[in-house]
Amino acid sequence: MRIALFLLILMGFLPVCAHAQQRLYSTADKEAIKYYALASQSIDEHLYDEAILQLQKALGIDNKFIEAHAQLADVLRLRRQNKQAIEHYLKVIELNPDYNRSVYLKVGDSEITESQYASAQQHLEKYLTYPNITASNIAYAQKLVNDCKYSIQALLHPVAFKPVNMGAEINTAADEYLPTATADEMTLIFTRKINNNEDFYKSIKLNNTWQKADYLSNIINTAQYNEGAQSISQDGKYLFFTGCNRPDGLGRCDIYISQKKGDDWGKPFSLSAPLNTSGWEAQPSISADGRTLYFVSNRKGGYGGYDIWKSSLTEKGWGAPENMGPEINTAFDEQSPFIHPDDSTFYFCSNGWPGLGNKDLFVSRLGTDGKWKKPENLGYPINSSGDENGLTITANGEYAFFASNNLKGFGGYDIYTFQLPVNVRPNMVTYVKGKIVDGKTNEPLESAIEIIDLQKNIPVYQDYSSEDQGEFLATIAGGKNYGLNISKEGYLFYSDNFSLIGHNAKNAYNISISLSPIEVGGKVILKNIFFDTNKFDLKAESKAELQKLIEFLTLNPAVHIEISGYTDDIGNDQINQLLSENRAKSVYSYLAANGINANRLVYKGYGKTEPIAPNTSDENRGKNRRTEFKIITK
Repeated sequence: MRIALFLLILMGFLPVCAHAQQRLYSTADKEAIKYYALASQSIDEHLYDEAILQLQKALGIDNKFIEAHAQLADVLRLRRQNKQAIEHYLKVIELNPDYNRSVYLKVGDSEITESQYASAQQHLEKYLTYPNITASNIAYAQKLVNDCKYSIQALLHPVAFKPVNMGAEINTAADEYLPTATADEMTLIFTRKINNNEDFYKSIKLNNTWQKADYLSNIINTAQYNEGAQSISQDGKYLFFTGCNRPDGLGRCDIYISQKKGDDWGKPFSLSAPLNTSGWEAQPSISADGRTLYFVSNRKGGYGGYDIWKSSLTEKGWGAPENMGPEINTAFDEQSPFIHPDDSTFYFCSNGWPGLGNKDLFVSRLGTDGKWKKPENLGYPINSSGDENGLTITANGEYAFFASNNLKGFGGYDIYTFQLPVNVRPNMVTYVKGKIVDGKTNEPLESAIEIIDLQKNIPVYQDYSSEDQGEFLATIAGGKNYGLNISKEGYLFYSDNFSLIGHNAKNAYNISISLSPIEVGGKVILKNIFFDTNKFDLKAESKAELQKLIEFLTLNPAVHIEISGYTDDIGNDQINQLLSENRAKSVYSYLAANGINANRLVYKGYGKTEPIAPNTSDENRGKNRRTEFKIITK
């Protein structure tokens, strides 16, 4: 069922034509009726200010003219002058409680806008007592009753909310809104609206201070089209945004992507069908791994006017979008999606779930069954009877960015930040920041990076370091152990593992890597090959690393390698020698069984010989218990 909410609220109940044709009124004064008729004509011509003056004149002549009160209330409501509209609706009810049942629905809706929840609930419940109400109006009235019930309790239990204006470096007399930050919180990109044209601006943080915002890019921003509602990848290298009415688009608004090129951005291109359609696609939010895009659309197959959808990246591009379902979407409107880097906490705005009126901000969490849980309202006063939308959260989950025109600022919409209440924060994540260089020249390298969750044995990050700086930034969950593999054609691949157990999530985990060119005698320690104590059976979590070694050998078919096994100095030397050889043989056998010609492989055990650290501690002995490969020929 689709409910045309705004038409229903703003236009559907105006009793203009019906009253204009009535012969009998609640007044007998001809002069008052004359002004009422003139007002009806003005409304038909959309001259609402004139209609208000004419109805006020009619009521000046006869203040008990019910039809004039009702019509004036409707026009004032249409003009969003809700306080005045409420006065006239209440006057109608005072003069004739059963004049028109729709008055109760309209006054209740207006009272919610003015945060008068108790009286709104009373009027809406009265409306629902009338017979023969349409199913759509019953659904809408009951939704408003639920809003009232929630709001009355929310006002009694306010949450902590201390918004801080982000200052003159970012905010101006124009409208600034839809802020998004990179994971390291060093770059903020937002939309600024000047003379009805929307463009992107950015601010860089230096010495913990946001610098004066600059125009983002002449390549992305245009003079003739609007650009807005953006989502930046966690490493700041990809910008997904909404572009409207562009000649290369498929519909009124489409989603575009641009890749960072040095200090500027590459030419944006529209994401093709089936993601973009002839309808309306906007407000993208990209997941931390860059493989799932959440967005808003009014395409067919949804639950309401605007729904939130998602599309997953496949080998052939973005796949067919999937509706987020009734756990997120309602018969009303859901917008402004934001998927946190933890990939399991989802923020959005809605006027369908119980709230304080208009659009409120909500959070939903991914359950262990893979389904999103019932959304939770972020609470009062984060939400109010006005519209709240465009919330984004920092990677560490502590702070939120949003825009508002309800607070004292620099003019119009300003961007604010506030500390998020603990109960609506996402799961703790942190970010790994690294730089990759040539081991001989120290020049930055563009290299393939993969970070693996060792417990689940699945990649959680796959991307390339930047071409100009050799840098990468990956947002991942804290409190886990990870494997890191880095590869580039012509170089030995890099293998490492690191632990974020006990790591302070507020601080980056920094890694510097030097890649060595492929040369005879070059060695790589396979740090993500695992065996149980005194055993040589490969553990399951070793397979991701072995696959990387297979890929390396496949890309370099002339390379021959020796697989080398080592132990620490604990135990019998003969047993250690045999154990190290068997472990090397296990890797050899795996490679040979998975497509690598055995003629390119040899294996050897070295026991406790050739330690890389003194065998004086458990940590050092762990370093010496290792598996390596060495280039024999290339």
